[in-house]
Amino acid sequence: MISFKRLDYYKQLMRLDKPIGILLLLWPTLWALWLAAKGAPDSIILWVFILGTVLMRSAGCVINDYADQDFDPHVERTKNRPLATGVVSSKEALLLATGLSFCAFLLILNLNSLTISLSICALFLAASYPFTKRFFAIPQAYLGIAFSFGIPMAFAAQTNTIPVIAWLLMAANLLWVIAYDTEYAIVDKTDDLKIGIKTSAITFGRFDVAGIMLCHIIFIGLMFCVGQLQSLGVAYYLSLNIALGLIMYQYYLIRDRKPADCFKAFLHNNWVGAIIFIGIALDYFI
Repeated sequence: MISFKRLDYYKQLMRLDKPIGILLLLWPTLWALWLAAKGAPDSIILWVFILGTVLMRSAGCVINDYADQDFDPHVERTKNRPLATGVVSSKEALLLATGLSFCAFLLILNLNSLTISLSICALFLAASYPFTKRFFAIPQAYLGIAFSFGIPMAFAAQTNTIPVIAWLLMAANLLWVIAYDTEYAIVDKTDDLKIGIKTSAITFGRFDVAGIMLCHIIFIGLMFCVGQLQSLGVAYYLSLNIALGLIMYQYYLIRDRKPADCFKAFLHNNWVGAIIFIGIALDYFI
């Protein structure tokens, strides 16, 4: 019988105690569902994607820690994670990730064949991302694709097609992910240099802050184009302006590259995602 203490270790491994990842994955998926359904997504599809997001983000965290278990003990922020300390075994982690992924797949079986096919690609991206840090100069870009794959899946589930607007929204979200995950990477930059893994914060070098802001600005520009193509109105564009203001505040936080402030900026992106969703939902409601 599994003890409550062990369940707590599993909760930590899945990062259920740190829901920021779920929210950053969920907001773009909700943008896509609302845009695909013109403000009235199917309730079953909506719940499948909400629950699927929680399950897949949890599985992704477990796979990430499994891949990084030799690195995490040498990084200040991650040295106390369950796999790094050995309180959870590699076998347990693999079984947990498999179980979570299987549950997510069972949910997707309620949807159409196009969405099911895309879910297989999404699973591959989630499982392979942690290993890209060993050889890819900007693994945040790969993460951006993985974190954006809910967008074409949402359009596929709602309309059984993937229109051009879905790919544009995916491109916008990809840049947003690179921006906020580079903020996150700055926090670990010193440790990452010591252990030899690759991140965008290291690759961008002294242009890391400039790179973050450039990605943010292009993201907002592409979201403006999304609004034009979808004929969205005042509420949406007001939300983009508020999001831009929030991004300017992030610049204030990251400009000196202080780890604590960069982590605060990373967390702050939840509000960017939320305000854009509110703008989309409110625009259709009006």
